[in-house]
Amino acid sequence: MSEVRRCGDLALLVEVDDPAGVARTLREAPPAGVVEVVPAAATVLVVHAPGTDVRRLSAVLADVAPTPARDDDREVEIPVRYDGDDLADVAEACGTTVDDVVRRHTAASYTVAFCGFAPGFAYLRGLDPGLVVPRLATPRVRVPAGSVAIADTWSAVYPRESPGGWRLLGRTDAALWDLGRPSPALLAPGTRVRFVDVGR
Repeated sequence: MSEVRRCGDLALLVEVDDPAGVARTLREAPPAGVVEVVPAAATVLVVHAPGTDVRRLSAVLADVAPTPARDDDREVEIPVRYDGDDLADVAEACGTTVDDVVRRHTAASYTVAFCGFAPGFAYLRGLDPGLVVPRLATPRVRVPAGSVAIADTWSAVYPRESPGGWRLLGRTDAALWDLGRPSPALLAPGTRVRFVDVGR
């Protein structure tokens, strides 16, 4: 049973353990009145149409079950050159070697839990617990586009140059955000992701 709270006049916020899975369920079989579903780290925002029976919708959302990712769901491979500024520091913090950090980062299968911070920035769930490290105490003023990074239990790729406090493991030439594509974001919630080591 999930907690459901009002969020403005036309939305409900649902606290769940698997936001991407719940969002998948609601998109595949939307309850009456639902017009948009937005997953986050531990919640799903459900936007509904005016006139929706909010009490009924709340009851439905309280019992919604997540739909697991399927083996045939889209998987994106991201080639990474593992030469990031924080790679050695991450290895030291985790009590292991640089080679082991790369091995663990590429062995994991990730799923896009939600997107935020910047267009195309996807928060990837699935990081090896042995690689969990805190954000930098002082964020960088400039993180290059394509930087592959980790922070806390997440991994991500910076889609464009921006400030940031995540630990940089490497870089990729993959275009995370391209307005010339029908769907500008390479990584959408629910997409499976695998990082591929292409050198140092």
